[in-house]
Amino acid sequence: MIFNRSILFGALGIGAVLLVFGAAKEARQMGNTQGYEPDQPINFSHKVHAGENKISCRYCHYGAERGRHAGIPPTQLCLNCHSEIKKDSPEIAKIKEALDNKDPIEWIRIHQLPDFSYFNHSQHVTAGVSCQQCHGPVESMTRMRQHAPLTMGWCLECHRAQGLAPPHDQRTMAGGDCNKCHY
Repeated sequence: MIFNRSILFGALGIGAVLLVFGAAKEARQMGNTQGYEPDQPINFSHKVHAGENKISCRYCHYGAERGRHAGIPPTQLCLNCHSEIKKDSPEIAKIKEALDNKDPIEWIRIHQLPDFSYFNHSQHVTAGVSCQQCHGPVESMTRMRQHAPLTMGWCLECHRAQGLAPPHDQRTMAGGDCNKCHY
């Protein structure tokens, strides 16, 4: 069988172009799982804890004040209250069983940024950014979901509103120091 090189390379070229455009579209959407609301292994309600009981986000997610990640609280932390409150609940029984068996609770991650980007919770917390600014009205969520798109454009707009990035019309600077978030 004889192949026409121009047809073959033309088809390969079109495929390569489609692959590049597809990869660029994927890169723009990374982290954008806005509305993602998976079932979790423990039926935990932020509405009850942060809303009705007014427990500070930082009580459970204390890593947000000191480091890059807010973190999932250690299972034992739940029993600080639940050794006395609702201790016979089926959900608390799951927590106790996990602790007794030394099994970690495998929470499903909701907020995920791409590996090529850097985000530090403590920088935002110490600057006075409220949890709700990025995570939405957590205190009203029965089940946690990703509220904001968490895209680069979304972050830049917030930084521009705070005067931390150049205005949108200065295209040559695209938001300031790229290495602040990408390295």
